[in-house]
Amino acid sequence: MTSTTTGLPDRYRPLDEVGPTETTATGVIHCWRAKDRILNRDVAIRVHTPGGPAAREWITRALTAGGLATPALAMVYDAAEGNGDAQAPGGAAYVVNEWIEGRTLAERLAEGPMPEREARTVLRRLAEGVAAAHQVGLAVGGLTPETVVLRPNGMVGLRSVPAASGTVQGDVAALGELLEYCLTGRRPGTAPAGRTPGMPPDLAALVRRARSTEPGAGLSSVAAMAALLAERPRTGHTADPGRAPDESDSGWLRRLRERREEDRGEGSGDDVAVDPAPTRDASGTAFPPPQARGLPPVPGRRYEDDEDDDLLPLSTGPGRGDDPDEDLREDEAAQAGRRRLLVVGLPLAALVVVIALAVYLGNLISPDDVATDRSPVPSAPATSAPPAEETPAPGDSPALTITGASVYDPFGDGDPDNPDEVPLSFDGDPATAWSTVTYRGSPAFGNLKDGIGIVYDLGSEQALAGLGVSGTAGATVEVRVGDRAEGDLDSYDLVADGELGDSAELSFDEPVTTRYVLLWLTGLAPSDGGFSAEVAEVTLTPAS
Repeated sequence: MTSTTTGLPDRYRPLDEVGPTETTATGVIHCWRAKDRILNRDVAIRVHTPGGPAAREWITRALTAGGLATPALAMVYDAAEGNGDAQAPGGAAYVVNEWIEGRTLAERLAEGPMPEREARTVLRRLAEGVAAAHQVGLAVGGLTPETVVLRPNGMVGLRSVPAASGTVQGDVAALGELLEYCLTGRRPGTAPAGRTPGMPPDLAALVRRARSTEPGAGLSSVAAMAALLAERPRTGHTADPGRAPDESDSGWLRRLRERREEDRGEGSGDDVAVDPAPTRDASGTAFPPPQARGLPPVPGRRYEDDEDDDLLPLSTGPGRGDDPDEDLREDEAAQAGRRRLLVVGLPLAALVVVIALAVYLGNLISPDDVATDRSPVPSAPATSAPPAEETPAPGDSPALTITGASVYDPFGDGDPDNPDEVPLSFDGDPATAWSTVTYRGSPAFGNLKDGIGIVYDLGSEQALAGLGVSGTAGATVEVRVGDRAEGDLDSYDLVADGELGDSAELSFDEPVTTRYVLLWLTGLAPSDGGFSAEVAEVTLTPAS
C-alpha cells in the first residue's frame, strides 16, 4: 500500500512539505517531514520524480553518504531508486534522512548577523562535516541557509544529504557565501564586491579565497577552511578579551599556588602555633579571613564568623585556645612588639644604607685615584661597535638610537603579532628577537594580508644612510620612512628592500632625514609546518 500523495511505501506518512523544491537536470525533488510508522520517529524524506534510471546517480550518492558518521550531516536511513511510476508501489525514488530539530540558519539570520565567534564556530563545524564527506569522494551540495540547521545543543547539521548534484569546489564556494551571510546578514550574491564593511579582514580574505576561481588563489580544500576558522585566537593571544589581563585561568591558578606555598612556609600542623597577625592591619583592625577575600585558608588555622569573634583567627596549637581573653592579649602584645621593631629597625637600616653609599661614593672620587690617573681622557671600554658610534669625534655624525617601536599591521584583524616582543628587535642582543605568528598555507601570510612590520621611532628627525638587520634567512623586507607613526602604507616612502639573514645591510640610494623608520615584512620563510619570520636586531647607519 502506498501514499496517494507521493507514491511512497506505507511505512512513511508525510506530515508537511519543508524546504525548497530542487529542480535538477533529471527531475524534481520535493522534501517532506514524515513519520516512520515502524520506528515511531520523525524523518526527512526526499522524493525524486521520476524514479528509475533518472534517479540512479542521486541514489548512488545517497548510499555513499549513508556510510558517514558526523554530527554535521544528517544520517541517511533508507534509499530506493524506484521504477519511474510515482503512483505504483515502490515506484518513487526517495532518500530518507535523519530529521534534525532546530531552526534553520535562514531563520536565525533574519534576526541579524552573527557575532564573529559564533559565525566561526558554526561554519567550522559545518566545514568539518563536509570535509569528512570529501574524504570518501562525496561532494555534498545543497549548502544553503534553508538546509543548515542550528541544533538546540549548539551543534550544526545539514538536513538534506546529499543534494541531487554537487562538486568539491562548489561546496568550498558555498561555505564561503554562508560565512559572508553569517557576518553581514546579507544573502549570498547581494553584498557589494570588494571588502565588505563589518567583516574582520582575515575572514573577508577567507571569503574571497573560498569564492575565487583563479588558479593558485583559492582554497585547496574544505579541510583547509576548517583549519583556518579554528586558528583564532592565535598563538600568544589566547586570553579572553572580556577578562582582566591577569584573570585568565592560568593567572588565578598560579596565584593560588603561590599563596599556598607562602602559607606552607609560615608553618602548619597541630603542633605549630600559627601567627594570627596576618588577619589584622597595622592599627590592629581585624579584616576578613582568606576565604572571604577569595584566597585559600592558611593550613593549621581556623576562623569564626563575624558574628562570633569579629573574624579573629584561633590557633589550634597546644596550650592555646583555652582562654580566648588570654590569647587575645598575647596576640596584641606580639603585634605591639613587631610595631616597635619596625619603628626602631627601619631608621637604623636606612642609616646603614646611607653610610654605605657615602663610603662607596667617597672611594670613587678619592684624591689618590685622581692623582694616580693622569690620563687626559678616560680609556674607553672594549667594544665590538665602531669607535665613531661610541665616542664620535668633533664634526662626525652622532650615533643614532631607537627610542621606541610598535607593530605595524594595517591589514590585520586588530590583534597584532606578539607586540610585547618588539623591544627585543633593538635591545643589542642578537640572541633575542621579535617574531610573527605562524601562518599556514602560503609564505604570503597565508594569503590573509599583504604584510606586517615594525615602526621604529628615533625620537627626532635624523639623517640615515641605511639599516642593518639580522633575522630569519629567506624572509623578504622593505625599508620605508615617514613623518608619522600612524598612517597608510602608502604614506611611507620606500627607500630599500632585500632579504633577511644573519647580517643584512640595507643601504639607501640617497641619505634620508626622518623620525620614523618602517621595517615592512613582505614574505615569510618556512617554519614548523607553516611560515613565519623573526627580526633579531636592527641598527641604524647615520649619514656622513
